[in-house]
Amino acid sequence: MAKIEVKNLSKVYGNSPEKAIELMEKGKNNEEIRKRTKQVVGVRNVSFSVEDGECFVIMGLSGSGKSSLLRCLNGLNRASTGSILLDGQDISRVNTQELREIRRNKIAMIFQRFALLPHRTVRDNVVYGLEVQGIEKEKRNEKVMHYLKLVGLEAWADYYPSSLSGGMQQRVGLARALATDPDILLMDEPFSALDPLIRQEMQEELIELQKKLQKTIIFITHDLDEAIKIGDRIALMKDGEIVQLGEAEDILLSPATEYVGRFVQNVDRSKALTASAVMVKARSVVYPKDGPLVALHIMERHSMSGLFVTDRKGVYMGHITADDALRIAESKERQIDSIIRQEAPTVSPDTTLADILEIVAYTQIPVAVVDEDNILKGVLVRGSVIAGLAGERMDA
Repeated sequence: MAKIEVKNLSKVYGNSPEKAIELMEKGKNNEEIRKRTKQVVGVRNVSFSVEDGECFVIMGLSGSGKSSLLRCLNGLNRASTGSILLDGQDISRVNTQELREIRRNKIAMIFQRFALLPHRTVRDNVVYGLEVQGIEKEKRNEKVMHYLKLVGLEAWADYYPSSLSGGMQQRVGLARALATDPDILLMDEPFSALDPLIRQEMQEELIELQKKLQKTIIFITHDLDEAIKIGDRIALMKDGEIVQLGEAEDILLSPATEYVGRFVQNVDRSKALTASAVMVKARSVVYPKDGPLVALHIMERHSMSGLFVTDRKGVYMGHITADDALRIAESKERQIDSIIRQEAPTVSPDTTLADILEIVAYTQIPVAVVDEDNILKGVLVRGSVIAGLAGERMDA
């Protein structure tokens, strides 16, 4: 079961949302609804699910509905229609006391502008949520120092926020959210107020923290590069609706609409796409006990000058060349074991194209893509890499 499941969620701002909902059901657009009813559609019939431990990014331009949607998830906005299931419980229908308990124990929010209490020290800012939870003092202090150390600020515990840089203040906000040990982190453009270099550092820090903590994160941004860098999946919004949802590579290579295509056209594909997106299937392989004549036959049939070698389970062992196969065939050897070369470069499926380009440029043979178990998953050839950079798919 998904950690969060959102079903047909809409949020209408105004004193008569039912009028707008009626027109939405008839297919009227948001502008027409506003003119006819004076109601503003913030979120429109949105559905998605987020798995436990997933970093799910919601992105879009200003006014797209992304922040309105996020605020529905923790009850700052009450949904007009639809449901929000957290571990199977519809939190869009709970009473005020139940919602307060959910915020205390299950959901934490990290804001764009830090939202630190200026009259409290760093330590006292982080401890605030634990005080609300009623945690005893000794355990509170222990948890506070644990999370300050996790974000690299234990030496700043007794300083006030005014003494800290923007990036450090956002780390305090992150530590404060983590200290209550929530199931879910809601992050509303948390790095957008930071300078570019500090922003990049915070992105890297979040990625490293997520490797350790495996929290369920819903992250809001208007920056596609940021979404690609930290998100497991991305939901792209426009006019209160999700216009495309999927992994970054799906969105980059197969934009669902013209709007999405314009949105992604200037992204640096070399840093966004990985080997798994541009590799092609190995047309054929040979096994260590196959003979050189078999290998030469396969190469001739496919117009190839070499072949990858795997065992029967698909474990990558190396490659052989046509010249070597011909040489041992003439000497009457019956197996190719002696000519398997292992010096060829390999990459993992999640290696970015930026890291692949130089390898592909200087190697004379296709590059093998292997997983953590050394299973051959595919092959990188110059044509497939170039097609990926151009925004095209290339089938084997």
